[in-house]
Amino acid sequence: MESSLPLTIDRTTSLPLHLQLAEQFRAAVLDGRLQAGHRLPSTRDLARDLSVSRSVTQAAYDQLHAEGWIEGRTGAGTFVTDVVPLQPAVRRRAAHRPDPGTRLLTLRPGIPYIAPTPDPGWRRAWREVSTQSPPPGYDDAAGLPALRAALADHVGRVRGIACGPENVLVTNGTIHGLRLLLTVTRRPGDRIAIEDPGYLNAVVAARDHQLEIVDVPVDEDGLQVSALTDVPAVYVTPSHQYPLGGRLPVARRNELIRWARRTGATLIEDDYDSEFRYDVAPLPALAQLDLDRVIHLGTLSKTLSPALRLGWLVASEQTVERLATFRAESGDWPGWPMQAALLAMLRDGYLDQAVRRGRRLYAERRTHTCAVLSPYGQIIGQDAGLHITLLLPDDTDDLHLAATARAAGVVVAPLSEYRRSTPGPPGLVIGYATPSTPDLHKALTILTQVLDRSASRRTLPG
Repeated sequence: MESSLPLTIDRTTSLPLHLQLAEQFRAAVLDGRLQAGHRLPSTRDLARDLSVSRSVTQAAYDQLHAEGWIEGRTGAGTFVTDVVPLQPAVRRRAAHRPDPGTRLLTLRPGIPYIAPTPDPGWRRAWREVSTQSPPPGYDDAAGLPALRAALADHVGRVRGIACGPENVLVTNGTIHGLRLLLTVTRRPGDRIAIEDPGYLNAVVAARDHQLEIVDVPVDEDGLQVSALTDVPAVYVTPSHQYPLGGRLPVARRNELIRWARRTGATLIEDDYDSEFRYDVAPLPALAQLDLDRVIHLGTLSKTLSPALRLGWLVASEQTVERLATFRAESGDWPGWPMQAALLAMLRDGYLDQAVRRGRRLYAERRTHTCAVLSPYGQIIGQDAGLHITLLLPDDTDDLHLAATARAAGVVVAPLSEYRRSTPGPPGLVIGYATPSTPDLHKALTILTQVLDRSASRRTLPG
């Protein structure tokens, strides 16, 4: 069945209909059959032409919009974005690459999907920056004042943190903010509690600053507050515990705040994956409860791109002043162009749009990933974020399993890689955000074959 677009439906394949349409659309744009500015038929008209339900064409358009291939114009319709088709020389070079079936597909967690073409909101922000002159002299070590004000409004609106620009410091991302904080507020030999299993980069940062790491176990609800000992600082991921995915419930959040007030400890809140929840609205940030005891770290790495190296730290005014004073001496802060671009994106609502698009895209991928992998073990952490954790039988060697998957062409993270001293079941931490949708399907197919072979070996007698 053909439409006015170069799209067909093949009901004999296992690939979902909306993904068939999206894949053919991408190919038509890249080889020049569809040009930038081409007005697309409505989802209703396209559904009629292809004899499919409107939900199929709407899902295809949602996918393409999330990836940046199409854009909606109020009152005008939907159009192909400005995508430069591949030139013949590029295609010839690609022909000499290894077979696509042998290239590594990554299902590593924590890396978002980056569309092959820039989003119109991103282009608008950079055009605006290009018309401005840089500020005279050195800019504010805490960040552009207007950006700090915009970020204060942003975290107040989406994370419930009552703060002003004096409470905000612009960073190069979460780990940059954490390292800056440890440099200024901690001394070698100080103790810091970190979730176990937990975020490896946070552990590395603490070790680099010669801190004594106290491993704190986690359960299905996140960090176990009752296991905390006498430590002056705690690093915690309450919105979506990394990597197990628990969400610190309100009662435990209150217990953690009471413990911090009683002991005088500082809570370092990594607001990991707070933007992407698929069951309920995100819980308010831990920093909402006590900005004197909590230092909040946020980032753009999951909503826009890790390559932007932009984030924020929200803390008491005194803490921000200490950090800014140190940075004024070290000269270590984000450059003006990137800060100005973020300010434009916040002002124009681009960041909110990116989050909404991401939720639609990742929710669909999460559902598919869970459906494919659920026969192989217990899936946890699927209600939020960009990854799920697949718990495997106790006799599984997840390190060997991950190595086998890599040899077959798929990169996954073994759960034991994140454990330090707290025992627990083996598993795989599987990100579903990074690859294109066809590559995600291909990677999951390869991974299930590896899991099938692993299960067969475990059940062999002797």
